Amino acid sequence: MTADKIKSLANATLQVKEWQAAGQKVVFTNGCFDLLHLGHVDYLENARNLGNKLVIGLNTDNSVSRFKGPERPLQDQKSRARVLAALEFVDLVVYFDEDTPLNLISQLLPNILVKGSDYLAENIVGADVVQKNGGVVKTIDFVPGYSTTRIVEKIKKI
Repeated sequence: MTADKIKSLANATLQVKEWQAAGQKVVFTNGCFDLLHLGHVDYLENARNLGNKLVIGLNTDNSVSRFKGPERPLQDQKSRARVLAALEFVDLVVYFDEDTPLNLISQLLPNILVKGSDYLAENIVGADVVQKNGGVVKTIDFVPGYSTTRIVEKIKKI
């Protein structure tokens, strides 16, 4: 069941350690993923292709509101987590409530940390932690023209 892919930080940490002990490369990325669209799917699939397992740090509703404003998220965290977990190339989803995923990354210690190419690798939160642990940091290009903000703006015009 897809809901089984949604784990607490403690259980996610145990799962990641298990995978790594079995020689699996764990990829981590994070985001709000409020309205899942082609840009998200392409990005996440490409992230997963960098390793064997994909872990997504998902902003809680409170975290999204602080980051994106009081009208967001459009979908609650349980809905966003279930939709992500339903993707075959997503192996684990774990919430974080902080403004950044630094604590999550520090606990999970993924082999590969991924963000969009709108970030410089050296500015990615947790890059130093991952690199000190022998991991690598990568960026992935986005599919042009796709964003949740753009979708919301389009809907408002209707």
